[in-house]
Amino acid sequence: MRKLLIFCFALIIALSNALNAQTVTVTSRIDSTSMWIGNQTKLSFEVSQQPGQIVTMPIFSDTVVGGLEIVEPLKLDTTTSPDGVLLVTQSYMVTAFEDSLMYIPSYPFVNGNDTIWSKPLSLKVVQPFVIDTTSHQIADIKNVYTPPIYWKGIMKTVLIISLIIILLISAFFVIRHLTRKKPEVTVVAPKVTVPPYVTALSKLDRIKQEKAWQSGRTKEYHTMLTDVIREYIEETFGIPCMEMTSEEIFSALNHLRFESRTAYESLQQILRLADLVKFAKWDALPDEHELSLYNAFLFVNQTKIEPPKDIDELKEELEESK
Repeated sequence: MRKLLIFCFALIIALSNALNAQTVTVTSRIDSTSMWIGNQTKLSFEVSQQPGQIVTMPIFSDTVVGGLEIVEPLKLDTTTSPDGVLLVTQSYMVTAFEDSLMYIPSYPFVNGNDTIWSKPLSLKVVQPFVIDTTSHQIADIKNVYTPPIYWKGIMKTVLIISLIIILLISAFFVIRHLTRKKPEVTVVAPKVTVPPYVTALSKLDRIKQEKAWQSGRTKEYHTMLTDVIREYIEETFGIPCMEMTSEEIFSALNHLRFESRTAYESLQQILRLADLVKFAKWDALPDEHELSLYNAFLFVNQTKIEPPKDIDELKEELEESK
């Protein structure tokens, strides 16, 4: 009887150890069994274990196996199934740069005195490009990655820049308004218009006082005299006579023959004698020089157009007459 109890107890312990050993399983998988050279895929090891069990996983540094390089180890993921079993997943992002069929062997996962081996895997790395070994040129092993356009960030940046520009423009106009000087009121004195006949008589007085013909400058004397008369005619009658000949001026002022014959004949004497002195080198007599000056005063006085007088001037003249 005692031997039977001892046998049953040993059997229970053996069965318990066998059950505990079967509670740990390892599943290995790779997302792609074939990939282009330089691409990346995920290699995962999933351990199914009971809570409280300690399973030692293999440790990889830079490579899993020769030629299969680790890009980055992913975060350890632990989940619990509905029946209370823990699922611990360790994943690695891997890549390869050799055109070959890679064999990923079984790796040990240790649980106390028990060792569970992962299932071996294989990965086919394909070179999709035709390589010209004679060119000795460096070429990309994969296409350049173009990141997607981040429209939300672009719109946010544009909005911020637009707000800054609007604030700067607003600040500029506010400062300009505050610092702008008030316009100064400038009183412009009314322009005094001198009648043409006043200007002409003033110039004739200077010619009379200078008496250029008495010092032998007869040509200069008649040139100054005719210039004064021509300027007076141009401003009074609106005739561009500075470039006209004497005969053209007579024709343009032909109406003076009927309105003021004396003025018309005086103008003829002035211009014709001046033409003789300037172009024909005529040696005029002293009386002829004085006659031209006299006729110039006469012509201006007989043809002058005086501006209308205002009411104040008329009142003053009326009071003076009384």
